[in-house]
Amino acid sequence: MSDKYVKSVEYIGGLDKNSHLQHLNIVRQLINGYVINFSSDVTFFVGENGTGKSTLIEAIAKCMGFNAEGGSRNFNFCTRDTTSELFKFIKIIKSKFPKDGFFFRAESFYNVASNIEDTGVSGYGNRSLHEQSHGESFFSLFTNRFRGNGIYILDEPEASLSPFRQMAFLSLMNDLIKMNSQFIIATHSPILLSYPKSDIFELTNSGISKTDFKNCELFKLYKDFLNNSDQALKYLLD
Repeated sequence: MSDKYVKSVEYIGGLDKNSHLQHLNIVRQLINGYVINFSSDVTFFVGENGTGKSTLIEAIAKCMGFNAEGGSRNFNFCTRDTTSELFKFIKIIKSKFPKDGFFFRAESFYNVASNIEDTGVSGYGNRSLHEQSHGESFFSLFTNRFRGNGIYILDEPEASLSPFRQMAFLSLMNDLIKMNSQFIIATHSPILLSYPKSDIFELTNSGISKTDFKNCELFKLYKDFLNNSDQALKYLLD
């Protein structure tokens, strides 16, 4: 896909200097003029808990017209308003408008599944998402609802997927990319992160920087642990 639905994210000003968002290095970096450019069909945001991945993903989704708890642009429910105000202070540069789209966040998926069931929305498979295991319901939504020609913004889609399902998701994602789709994903999964030619932005205590799969701290941590598990466990458990 040559033209991205989301081309870039930049700060437009107005955030109060006393806002709690100011403690996030990614926010301060945006305020200082950093522009996040999306040059690949798949963009990952990785980093430790608390570095701002979910806050950034949510803000991008809100700017694209999605419900803060998840769903398509037609979803308009609120279980509890914990939405970050960051979306008010950033601008999304777009090249075209997607025909399809979905914002998925693992932490509020139960609320989305309940809203689907309560409103009787179709297109999510023949079986209630609540009647499936957590991992099955995730994958059922991905396979039934993601239709191509769309923007898919995902916050930890691997949360309840087995390694096998994560690999199956890579294949599904690749099929959707061939159907003119773009993915923006926050993840802790090295399996998902391996997708070829993806852009990887790593969020750390120093801010945000672009990296590649094998130089990413997440990859190196998993590799070191699996290659030296006995030594690592001795250090951690002694």
